[in-house]
Amino acid sequence: MMINFRRNIRLFTLFSGYSLRTTFQARFGIILFMLGKIMRFIFFCFLIVLIFTKTSLVKGYNLNQALVFYFTFNIVDTAAQVLFREVYRFRYQVVSGSFDLVLLKPHHPFLRILVGGVDFLDLILLFPYIGLAVFFAFQTSQITFLSFAFYLFLLINSFLIATAFHIVILALAILTTEVDHTILIYRDMTLLGRFPLDIYKEPIRGIFTFIIPIGIMMSFPPKALFHTLSLPLGIFSILVSSVLLFLSLSLWNFALKKYQSWGG
Repeated sequence: MMINFRRNIRLFTLFSGYSLRTTFQARFGIILFMLGKIMRFIFFCFLIVLIFTKTSLVKGYNLNQALVFYFTFNIVDTAAQVLFREVYRFRYQVVSGSFDLVLLKPHHPFLRILVGGVDFLDLILLFPYIGLAVFFAFQTSQITFLSFAFYLFLLINSFLIATAFHIVILALAILTTEVDHTILIYRDMTLLGRFPLDIYKEPIRGIFTFIIPIGIMMSFPPKALFHTLSLPLGIFSILVSSVLLFLSLSLWNFALKKYQSWGG
């Protein structure tokens, strides 16, 4: 077990090194990409501040709390993009037949097609998001050690849900040879989590909490931080992530059985 773990870590490091070399081949593109990301982030922060110049509370949350919701969204979304960027490139492997070569390797294919292309540009942005989330979280008086620990635990749970979503996308890519539109649908849905889901009316709030668990991913961690999430809902979120991960892996195994290889 330990030998396999060490081998997988070495392979992950090797693939990450290749990804880093590829990234820095287009240095001017890196500058434009980073500027675009930073400008979008700043403009949306400005939008949040502008909203709170008109009102002191939005659904019971003040400006600092709303910013924590937004930074938490960025942490979860960016962490998923950092690790799972290779999913965006998976379609070519399916239609070209190069996925056959991945399946022949003596390691799990997820090492190559799920986490085999770490996005170092998004990794650079992840650390400021974490720092800002912590800073604004401790500007509020509700934070306790237990609530902060619960927040961190639910962040990990959110990442497991994001992992399940990306495994589903890989499975659908095999079944339908489509990735781009599925990724865009996923990203458009997660954008709902930039604000607390409390601002949406029913049934939208219920749908994107209990059917499509965007609320569990993005809103539950900061709500736990501010003591507005009940313990049963916290336990429910863990159950949801476990079920989603199991279902995504089952769909992946089903898709592999349907895979016909190049020219099949």
